[in-house]
Amino acid sequence: MTTKHTSDDPEVRAELSRLRESIDNIDAAVVHMLAERFKCTQQVGHLKANHHLPPADPEREARQIARLRQLAENAKLDPAFAEKFLNFIIAEVIRHHEHIANEKS
Repeated sequence: MTTKHTSDDPEVRAELSRLRESIDNIDAAVVHMLAERFKCTQQVGHLKANHHLPPADPEREARQIARLRQLAENAKLDPAFAEKFLNFIIAEVIRHHEHIANEKS
């Protein structure tokens, strides 16, 4: 006796393919948006280094985290996840700013 799995159903496979294509498109957009964000933060890093400003700005970071948590709630996304994601990005930005400052000194 052979059991037919729903994955054998052409309609299920087509829907799965459609959804995965949307996910792939969203992933590409996220990567492009992150690239644009990092281009801007690199400029901030150079500006900070040129004017001897610290690489990190804890007050700005706290405001950004609170803002992103609110955006996440409004978008029905887990705010804790959004905060973790932004903390990861902030850490990377600070690392870049420190590198830029070290190059200029």
